[in-house]
Amino acid sequence: MINVTCSVPGTEPPNLLVLLGATATGKTALAVAAARRLDGEIISADSRQVYRGMDIGTGKDLAEYADVPYHLIDIAAPGQEFNLFEYQRCFRRSYAAVRDRGRLPLMCGGSGMYLETVLANEQLVAAAVDEQWRHEVADWSDERLRAYLLRLQPQQHNTTDLHQRQRLLRAIEIARARQNAETAPLIDGLRALVFGLRWPRAVVRKRIGARLRQRLDDGMVEEVRRLHADGVAWSALEFYGLEYRFIARYLQSEMDYATMVQGLERAIGKFAKRQETWFRRMEKRGCHIHWLDGDDAPLERLLESAVCYGLMR
Repeated sequence: MINVTCSVPGTEPPNLLVLLGATATGKTALAVAAARRLDGEIISADSRQVYRGMDIGTGKDLAEYADVPYHLIDIAAPGQEFNLFEYQRCFRRSYAAVRDRGRLPLMCGGSGMYLETVLANEQLVAAAVDEQWRHEVADWSDERLRAYLLRLQPQQHNTTDLHQRQRLLRAIEIARARQNAETAPLIDGLRALVFGLRWPRAVVRKRIGARLRQRLDDGMVEEVRRLHADGVAWSALEFYGLEYRFIARYLQSEMDYATMVQGLERAIGKFAKRQETWFRRMEKRGCHIHWLDGDDAPLERLLESAVCYGLMR
């Protein structure tokens, strides 16, 4: 279960508003409009927008924010490790600063793990790399490591950790550290109000295609070329999302331009489906999401709920 206290109409107002949704659904524009009406500041829940210099490929669209303050964007250098533990630490600091200013923190993004680690409201523990333990299990098969992780953490949600050996080793180290530590809340008295923005799947596919072509026109290929020229290895770009992966392969002449665009559009569509699956699983685990239809005045619907929950009059 996601052990977060969701707000109830007529009780103490929420102290965190969350807006989630799949890629290309228009979350940022809606979050900015809502922040203006609710005197809020946006805290990004995007695992790639933390990196400086990765602007077009991650869809930062910073001009959309205009006068609305935002946080946890452009806070890490490309190539720097930025994990859930770091995100929790930075989120809590940004959240406290927004609250201290008397404003509403509005968390916006589509990275399921980032969203869930806040809504679960359980502070992660620091887990150092254990070289001695890694040496002891060096001859273990991946299957044996997977079985060990699932014994430590039966509800394993990040399936990527189960298929890449380095991620698998790291996940086990974190699970071992959590077994030996007392849990503590990330935010005392968290009361979250969670909204989700959605469109029919056919509409999302069209939005993905239109946005991809716009970003290519805006210079996304040149952005990836510059990142590599600045020292980010091709192999590293593989891990920074689909746009960087496909364009890096194109720039290495592994595919032609048309094949790259077509393959990337299909891959982003599949990614959007995986995001939707993640959100459904969050609901099954206890997270109540108020869904807003993109073609049914979502801002008005959100503000109507804000009145019910005591966020505005």
